Amino acid sequence: MIDYQPLLHFLTEHPRLHKWCETLTTDIEQGLSIQRFGDLPAWLKALEQLPPIPPQHIELTQRVEVKGNHSKLEHEQTLAALQSLIPWRKGPYTIHDIHIDTEWRSDWKWERIRHKIDPLHNRLILDVGCGNGYHGWRMLGDGAARVIGIDPSPRFVVQFAAIKHFLGAHHPIDVLPLGIEKLPADLKAFDTTFSMGVFYHRRSPMDHLRELKDTLRPGGQLVLETLVIEGAEGEVLVPSDRYAMMNNVWFLPSPATLLNWLAKCGFKHAKMVDICPTTTEEQRTTDWMKFHSLENFLDPEDPSKTIEGYPGPTRATFVAQA
Repeated sequence: MIDYQPLLHFLTEHPRLHKWCETLTTDIEQGLSIQRFGDLPAWLKALEQLPPIPPQHIELTQRVEVKGNHSKLEHEQTLAALQSLIPWRKGPYTIHDIHIDTEWRSDWKWERIRHKIDPLHNRLILDVGCGNGYHGWRMLGDGAARVIGIDPSPRFVVQFAAIKHFLGAHHPIDVLPLGIEKLPADLKAFDTTFSMGVFYHRRSPMDHLRELKDTLRPGGQLVLETLVIEGAEGEVLVPSDRYAMMNNVWFLPSPATLLNWLAKCGFKHAKMVDICPTTTEEQRTTDWMKFHSLENFLDPEDPSKTIEGYPGPTRATFVAQA
């Protein structure tokens, strides 16, 4: 199983996060329940089969990469175990000469925003909906003191554990198998909270903003990345069914609308720091994610629109202060 004892010890000693420990162990057990996730035993078996290859070089500032001396057999064991965890969506990673070419070029997103947010040096970070934790590793590379990621998908949690196996258990980063609704209310503990690619999946955008605000200490920074549309304040796209083949997209606001929502929820100094159309170079099918991707979700005759006829995906990043 995945070892969360160092994190639990940290939380126990923290003046505001200690109350999280009252429910966290049970929530972790439920989030990694074999009864709920039938494929989980196979993923955990893959984790157990990873060979112990000591890292000789780790790179986190420009990419996520680890290198070390390994045998041909260890290379084959590593490749087989990592491939058994396909699909890999966030990355890329390079693990002992194995390049995990993920669906998303998450490194592109990070480079667009990393110098437009408050410096992360010595900060305690919460990453909501973190997937397999790629951005968390980059946060450590930019000086974060500790990163706690949360994501309810056990496959992503196991993928993260596989990466941490090779980079080293000493790194102060964890991914927990739970959603934001499992966090205690009114934590007010984190220096920076990230919510990237989550907002449009929430049925109540105002409630999500309030949940995020509750995680931040006074003066802490929210970094929010989401799908947006062109338009004036008050304009919002509410897809009638699917958006880009996703059936759980609820609200796509204009940037001005989202800035208004942030202010209404009590955030200060909100501003948009990046806006960028999503391209088929940034999100695509690869050998490590063999299912349909963005190319299949766009109108083949007009790729500026989704297959449903909505404006094509544009993502914007906002920062705001609690």
